[in-house]
Amino acid sequence: MHKKDLSLLVLILVVGAVVAFINPRFLLVGNLSNTANQIGLFGIISIAEAFVIIIGGIELSVGSVIALLGVLFIDLIVNHDVHWLLAFAIIIAAGLAIGVVHGTLVTRMRIQAFVVTLCGLLIYRGAARYYTEDATAGFGFGASFPTLEWLTAGRTNVLGFPLPHSVVALILVAVVAWVVLHRSVFGRYLYAVGKNEEAARYSGIRANRVVISAYIICGGLTAFSAILIAMYTRSISPAVHGSFYELYAIAAAVLGGCSLRGGEGSIIGVVLGTVLLQVLQNLVNLLGIPSSLNFAVMGTVILIGVVADQYLTQRGRRTKAARERPETGRPETKMAAPLLDRAKAE
Repeated sequence: MHKKDLSLLVLILVVGAVVAFINPRFLLVGNLSNTANQIGLFGIISIAEAFVIIIGGIELSVGSVIALLGVLFIDLIVNHDVHWLLAFAIIIAAGLAIGVVHGTLVTRMRIQAFVVTLCGLLIYRGAARYYTEDATAGFGFGASFPTLEWLTAGRTNVLGFPLPHSVVALILVAVVAWVVLHRSVFGRYLYAVGKNEEAARYSGIRANRVVISAYIICGGLTAFSAILIAMYTRSISPAVHGSFYELYAIAAAVLGGCSLRGGEGSIIGVVLGTVLLQVLQNLVNLLGIPSSLNFAVMGTVILIGVVADQYLTQRGRRTKAARERPETGRPETKMAAPLLDRAKAE
């Protein structure tokens, strides 16, 4: 665990203690379980976003993809009687295909990732609204999928705590992502491309393939999260479903240590960033702050956290550089001393 991750963990504990002190309801089992469920749902999206940010890209269409794929998943299993396993595979494949398209446009067509994903945000949202004719998609009366509902939105009692299965899914995704990023050659390639894509090319790394792979991973994880969220909400209004989710994901990744310039970030940090965001969200709700100020409060806290992290990072670099810099005059004095002694002897 990096120092940034430890600092973030301490901050989470401090904020949690403050929230519990202000409103003891924070520690109620039901509230903690619901907060954990939100962490699980948003954590997977944040990890998906982190893969793209690490290679120096950005993915702004996450929320719209969740709306479109969520609508398609519900339509497949409810209206077309497709078995949920097959529907699951179709949605994941669709997410991977979206990743391929985005990655190809960024690498082959040399279109900026911001433009590609911003257009995707509009296209997928519009497609979801057109597909449902702006109507809400959901489960009809009597529609039930017990196994699917238990796997995606159920909770298992662990030592008296109802652990949401979304948290279990997040843990599994985080472990796999951690191994990929921090214990594989491909992970080193991702960081190398994010640091300096041109240098990575000259060192023999196929940068285009790495970039496309990052977008594919992001698309697949987003599709997986779309299914979890669809089963959790059980109804989707395509006009608003998933709105601002990409901003939550980006914020969690940045709070977790990912640099928007690329080449930095850790999975543990991203998960901790998601935890901090959801604890803050819970704090806003428990304090009764008007919903109209919700985003303002969250944005202010995120900005303060990022500015503080940036300041501490720069200060640490300056301190390290000062320690490594040799003291002025010492090397020259040591080299000049024998010459002076020889001159005096002569």
